[in-house]
Amino acid sequence: MKTFVTGAAGFIGSNVVDRLLDDGHEVVGYDNFSTGQERFLVHAHHSDAFCMVHGDVLDLPRLSAAMSGCDVVFHFAANADVRFGLDHPKRDLEQNTIATFNVLEAMRATGVKRIAFSSTGSIYGEPSQFPTPENVAFPLQTSLYGASKLAGESLIQAYCEGYGFEGYIFRFVSILGERYSHGHIFDFYRSLRENPDELRVLGNGRQRKSYLYIQDCIDAILLAMQHPASCVHVYNLGTDEYCEVNQSIGWITESLGVKPRLSYGGGERGWVGDSPFIFLDCSKIRSLGWTPKVTIRDGVIRTLDYLRANPWVYEVRG
Repeated sequence: MKTFVTGAAGFIGSNVVDRLLDDGHEVVGYDNFSTGQERFLVHAHHSDAFCMVHGDVLDLPRLSAAMSGCDVVFHFAANADVRFGLDHPKRDLEQNTIATFNVLEAMRATGVKRIAFSSTGSIYGEPSQFPTPENVAFPLQTSLYGASKLAGESLIQAYCEGYGFEGYIFRFVSILGERYSHGHIFDFYRSLRENPDELRVLGNGRQRKSYLYIQDCIDAILLAMQHPASCVHVYNLGTDEYCEVNQSIGWITESLGVKPRLSYGGGERGWVGDSPFIFLDCSKIRSLGWTPKVTIRDGVIRTLDYLRANPWVYEVRG
């Protein structure tokens, strides 16, 4: 299979690239390196089955040319800056929604019929049902990121219906693991490196979140794609557990051997659009035989270990 991966130099995308290559597939990577890192592709560049194209998903002619001859698209390019989305609202529209439209148009132009899309559990806003299933009634959207991803989902569904595509939409909880380069562990460890005696926490620390280890996430994606979609399949991806932010802080500080004073911002949300409780019903993907192997606690520690061993990530992220 010749695969096309957008966001190939990013956290999730680069891990998917490595797995596809290890499984014997050809891979064309596509990334503008606005946040992706060449160092994430060191393993991939050792393979003759890998080709990297430096390009932007907003450049439709270049995107279409790069995609030509491929069999399936893994669309992971996105703006994942959830917390600061209100500072630059156009970015979510362009990099999440319009970018997804461009990917679909490039597929239509090149004859590619299958797409895997990294969506998000944030599209559920603040639901009243927990764990939250894929068919829950959609509440009010609370973040520009979630709204832009939901718009991308809708485009994929319409293209599948109208042009006979096969779509696999994956609504993730937050993903942890090697090459992680943004999120609460990234922020907490950066703060503790600078001052191990104090840690500022957005919100009240009692926000409840679910997380998933990167390799468990990829296992689920590839398993789901072994089951052909007549049109569109939507899967929640997460674990059957969640933790409070305070618990994650405890695991991080214990691992680092520090005891900082915690300073809370207050309120049940860390920022506008931050859902205070994220916990997805993953029985649909589990029915295919998938089970996550790594607990949330172990995922947090593995992520922290990666950041400790790779301080360059902080240098390139400023």
